[in-house]
Amino acid sequence: MDTVYAAILGLVQGITEFLPISSTGHLILFGSVIDGGSLAFDAVLHLATVLAVIVYFFGDIWLLFQTFLRVLGRQQVDQKYVTLLKALIIGTIPAVIFGLLLEDIMGTLFRNPLLVAGVLVLGSLLFMYAEHRYHTSFRDGRIDAPTGLKIGFFQTLALIPGMSRSGSAIAGGMLLGLSRVEATRFSFLLAIPVLLGAGAKKALELGNTAGTDWTAVLIGAVVAFFVGLGAIHFMISFVKNHTLWPFVWYRIAVAAVVVGVVFLG
Repeated sequence: MDTVYAAILGLVQGITEFLPISSTGHLILFGSVIDGGSLAFDAVLHLATVLAVIVYFFGDIWLLFQTFLRVLGRQQVDQKYVTLLKALIIGTIPAVIFGLLLEDIMGTLFRNPLLVAGVLVLGSLLFMYAEHRYHTSFRDGRIDAPTGLKIGFFQTLALIPGMSRSGSAIAGGMLLGLSRVEATRFSFLLAIPVLLGAGAKKALELGNTAGTDWTAVLIGAVVAFFVGLGAIHFMISFVKNHTLWPFVWYRIAVAAVVVGVVFLG
């Protein structure tokens, strides 16, 4: 794999993983234009960006880890972090189950530019509905285990390339009464175990593939990591004062370009 190509895909992954525009969908689209894509390489990029989440939210993750140890030791704990920990653990279950069942199908059948374009539009409709409900429903901003599970089911929509893991979880959180900021932060934390598992699994597969250009892989991963850090900060800052509508229009515009290129190019 060419190092420039790997850097470009790392840039795309770093930007799109944390914005609700679908990193997998963009990697498929860029891969179809440049020189095809690799599921294993995609997963390594996902692993790099989840490391960016860990670094960015290290303080929260450390508190959650301490909470877990204190619960095991039957020591006094802050119930807020216990509730958040339960929500994250339970919210991860749907993605693990559906990921194991549907990984092969989604990884082959749906790696098609036109299908990605269609799902980009469908995801936009979900965001539109979430924004509509956001302004007409009561928001209490509470994250508990049942809410975490429901958001986890929304996250599984990201198994379909073009939907967006962060976008599905954010929209789900908004529909369940969370603020945009709380929904965004929870979606990033919820992505950690799933992306770590998928990235590690695919990285091992990549390691067993003959002729792997590890220099290109490393360059792509480093770019994805640092760009991902910037994208996380941008997204959390953005949702404090803005809606998801700019991403809706972007997704629709990308879908229109894809359809135009396929049928007119």
